[in-house]
Amino acid sequence: MSLKRFLSHCKHFIKRKDGASGIEYAVIAAMVAVVLAGFVPGISSNVKSVMNKIETAITTGSSTPSGG
Repeated sequence: MSLKRFLSHCKHFIKRKDGASGIEYAVIAAMVAVVLAGFVPGISSNVKSVMNKIETAITTGSSTPSGG
């Protein structure tokens, strides 16, 4: 798949409104962050730090019982 075709598919995906949800946009943002972390060493440590904080928040948040 050529880069031009890939970008065309990405633009079409982003413009679609027939089922886009916050989760889909979060997944796209995470994929972009991973790609940037791989190609730009200067921000790699910052992205890793943010991802570690998110992972810690998820694991500590899911281990506590919900009060209700």
